[in-house]
Amino acid sequence: MNTQRTGIFSDQLHKKILSATSIVAFTGAGISAESGVPTFRGDEGLWKKFKPEELANFDAFMRNPDLVWEWYSYRKQIISKIQPNPGHYALAALERLVPQCAVITQNVDNLHRRAGSTTVYELHGNIERNYCIGCGRQFANQDIGQFNRAPRCPCGGLIRPDVVWFGEMLPEDQWNASERAAETADVFLAIGTSAVVYPAASLPVIAKRSGAYVVEINLEYTELSRTADEVLLGKSGDILPQLVSECFQNQ
Repeated sequence: MNTQRTGIFSDQLHKKILSATSIVAFTGAGISAESGVPTFRGDEGLWKKFKPEELANFDAFMRNPDLVWEWYSYRKQIISKIQPNPGHYALAALERLVPQCAVITQNVDNLHRRAGSTTVYELHGNIERNYCIGCGRQFANQDIGQFNRAPRCPCGGLIRPDVVWFGEMLPEDQWNASERAAETADVFLAIGTSAVVYPAASLPVIAKRSGAYVVEINLEYTELSRTADEVLLGKSGDILPQLVSECFQNQ
């Protein structure tokens, strides 16, 4: 494992990125935290009384749909005011510079798409989408508005946020696409994730075993650091724009 200081990139990394036909970015809470997205643990006011796992599960929703919807309405309002940061924009730029570039994200804030990335696999869903638990009809946030009672579909079914709750499986199509992307990546960037929650944590290992050059970008060392070919310590909002700029400065 080679460790580089922020902004000083190895010749090996330059060569790997410039020769890559497929680059995958695997992002976690760290990249969103740089935009100001809170973890929603220890929020002020009413929500300090609840643990996220007490609200973010299907049983809680069925017992008290209005309470769970009110919490998500609160979260939706916060995230709607938050903007992508330079790290998100750098990944969107990277997509335009290499033949294939995919983002696999554990975040639900939709910041990658808002920054311009088009190939995004959302392992935990998207807080800007919702669906009816009765008929499956999809609703964007703007379709139903922000209110403190759980909305209902024209069919009469309750509408829930399109996010993965505790105890639920990852969306099969998103997981399968993510696994395929990891298996075919030439360079795999693990960004702002501790990579300890499975099955998502297996993706860097899958990429490594399939021959990818694995680079971790994080504020501190993690369990993944032992697997990575390089570790870049620092903010992804600083590292990613500089990495893209240095590698593609003449393009």
